[in-house]
Amino acid sequence: MQTIVNIKGMTCMGCVRSVKNVLEEISGVSSTDVSLEDKQATIQYDAKKTNENHFKEAIVGAGFEVII
Repeated sequence: MQTIVNIKGMTCMGCVRSVKNVLEEISGVSSTDVSLEDKQATIQYDAKKTNENHFKEAIVGAGFEVII
């Protein structure tokens, strides 16, 4: 599956790396593309192993805000 999560608070490539790192640590995530310009993360994942709530919790835990 794929989902797109809008993120508030990313201001630099360090922020992008932080978000990418926390998302890639989640079991079931196969790939992530985090865009500073678009302020969003595109996540490919196995729905049997994880879900969007895990992504949101990880992003918030990294110090950013998820925009719904």
